[in-house]
Amino acid sequence: MSLMKIKVFIDGSAGTTGLKIYERFENREDIEILTIDDEHRKDVNARSELINSSDVTFLCLPDAAAIEAVSLVKNDKVKIIDASTAHRTNADWDYGFPELSKEHRDNIAKSKRVANPGCYASGFISLVYPLVKSGVLPEDYPLTCHAVSGYSGGGKKMIATLENDDKPVECFSPRQYALTQSHKHLPEMQKVCGLKYKPMFNPIVDDYYSGMAVSVPLISRCLNKQYTPKDIHEILSEHYEGQRFVRVMELGGRDTLSDGFLAANTLAGTNDMQLFVFGNDEQILLVSRLDNLGKGASGAAVQNMNIMFGLDEGTGL
Repeated sequence: MSLMKIKVFIDGSAGTTGLKIYERFENREDIEILTIDDEHRKDVNARSELINSSDVTFLCLPDAAAIEAVSLVKNDKVKIIDASTAHRTNADWDYGFPELSKEHRDNIAKSKRVANPGCYASGFISLVYPLVKSGVLPEDYPLTCHAVSGYSGGGKKMIATLENDDKPVECFSPRQYALTQSHKHLPEMQKVCGLKYKPMFNPIVDDYYSGMAVSVPLISRCLNKQYTPKDIHEILSEHYEGQRFVRVMELGGRDTLSDGFLAANTLAGTNDMQLFVFGNDEQILLVSRLDNLGKGASGAAVQNMNIMFGLDEGTGL
């Protein structure tokens, strides 16, 4: 008996996330990729036909194009996984981070509309969501987030610039951006975590391809009560117990960080996320390490698709 294949269309397959999703399907016998000719990539009628012929369509597009693509859906059986920012705070869409709670996982499993999380947002939310839900963090806590990422998250233009032998000298150093505090991930960081205010966010892009580390410092005296790093570590460990792709590492990283340095690119090429708790009784540092192209983009999208179709969530990952 032949295997019934899942028909997949990747709208925006020429972008970084689309290409990575395609790569993750290359050796899967349960997937049939519906392709579009280069000359028709922006042809609305051609895209509409493929979207409505698919079982699931991945949107790897700018926000406006993603919204347009959703409007093309006429077949009510088609599932959509949107990798853009367009629907991440939309109440009609399910947020695609299954490890956050049983409710998140159950909603994804029965959903036809899943908003794939942002890369920086995934790191921040993985640390903050459990602490707000458990009452450790007040909803009005003045959170700050520092993060460093490889340049692949910047898209084709940045990749081309950083991989050019004649790139400007400043590109050899870490570069801060989104200095006006208007980064596109801030709305989901605030909403998903249930925060009263947006966090201060300091993203940095560096001269390496992929991988990221997202850090959130906490001042113990400003929490709802006095917590130690051990307390926070236990709360996070209990929250993520049994999860396949999100792992809380040993307290202080004592076994993982043998040299005392936390590299941002260690998980490149994986769908894994590692959470760390450092610091002392006065100042606690939380860090989430992941691949911005993996758990922060294409890996999460494929994981969500697997859950939506009742497959093992790690298939192809």
